[in-house]
Amino acid sequence: MENQIFELQYAMDTFYFLVCGALVMWMAAGFAMLEAGLVRSKNTTEILTKNVALFAISCIMYLVCGYAIMYGGDILLSGIGDFDLEGVLADSAEAGFDGGSVYSGASDFFFQVVFVATAMSIVSGAVAERMKLWAFLAFAVVMTGVIYPLEGSWTWGGNDVFGLYNLGDLGFSDFAGSGIVHMAGAAAALAGVLLLGARKGKYGANGQVNAIPGANLPLATLGTFILWMGWFGFNGGSVLKLGDAANAHSVAMVFLNTNAAAAGGAVAALAVARILFGKADLTMLLNGALAGLVAITAEPSTPTALQATLFGAAGGVLVVFSILALDKLKIDDPVGAISVHGVVGLLGLLLVPVTNDGASFSGQLIGAATIFGWVFGASLVVWLVLKMVMGIRVTEEEEYEGMDLADCGMEAYPEFVKS
Repeated sequence: MENQIFELQYAMDTFYFLVCGALVMWMAAGFAMLEAGLVRSKNTTEILTKNVALFAISCIMYLVCGYAIMYGGDILLSGIGDFDLEGVLADSAEAGFDGGSVYSGASDFFFQVVFVATAMSIVSGAVAERMKLWAFLAFAVVMTGVIYPLEGSWTWGGNDVFGLYNLGDLGFSDFAGSGIVHMAGAAAALAGVLLLGARKGKYGANGQVNAIPGANLPLATLGTFILWMGWFGFNGGSVLKLGDAANAHSVAMVFLNTNAAAAGGAVAALAVARILFGKADLTMLLNGALAGLVAITAEPSTPTALQATLFGAAGGVLVVFSILALDKLKIDDPVGAISVHGVVGLLGLLLVPVTNDGASFSGQLIGAATIFGWVFGASLVVWLVLKMVMGIRVTEEEEYEGMDLADCGMEAYPEFVKS
């Protein structure tokens, strides 16, 4: 009977991992819709192409070598298809019914690979409307195959940072990836944006910031709701176990806090936008919800529901001022990705010790500096190499005509274009 219970628990935890992974995969659709809505119509087909292609590249590169770098094991997932029932039962007996989780290695890979794609999706929006498609895809190969997995090996993988120090020993904690996934994606994006420069017409000669409205705010809103929904898998799956009462309750609290933080971020950003601009700015509202989600991702299991709402609200306030500050610095980010995922990702890391005694502020700061330093530095080198070898920015004429025709040879809304 005991073995049958362990088999059932193994099946339940594996299935839970797979469902949460599918929810996170659906976030790829959210990023695609959000970015397609916030760019101009002449760049829509290209941004959609990037989002589908980067997801596929992420899956292949993580399969080839990324997973092995991050968690050890063989390249090409060698041996992951083997199943040893006796080994499963032995591991379950050793862990105990309410101990550590035991699940299929294939489900673990599936859950992890969609996180890689999420990090790469963040880069896509920040460099939109002026980066060469093939330069972006070449960067995606390196980011998802080497840069992200190595950083992940130092955090979730538990390895020493180049043999120098161990982040876990220093008190670093990042439950579902405010820093490991979101800030890492933003660091790679920032490196690219600094080399790429702003879109033509974004900043005036006298320092004025010119708004470049997105073409389809209904799509951007749909994308935000898809991301909000997918985030339940992102954070909920990171509990890593469902098959006992305590962990089932923990998963429920993570879902509750994730939703509360998103709501807090949305309302706070809307209120700040109303105070600053005198209007209810939809794009700030959308980014506020996402900022709340990023803020709670580092630790959604220990705050109370009220604390989660306040943490999300702090993210919502911060993201508005961050977007405005980056524009003052002439760092052009069409969708606000660097602010949402980078600046608020750092906030999320720093909020962890408030409710989690196992983390320390110094450990969080060192972890954040390690993640940002490695990903930004390595990304900058890769972007520089790509810039010298193939160029990373389209010509001024191609930018004016639109990336859709320049890179894809088709338009997203052909019936609305004058013949």
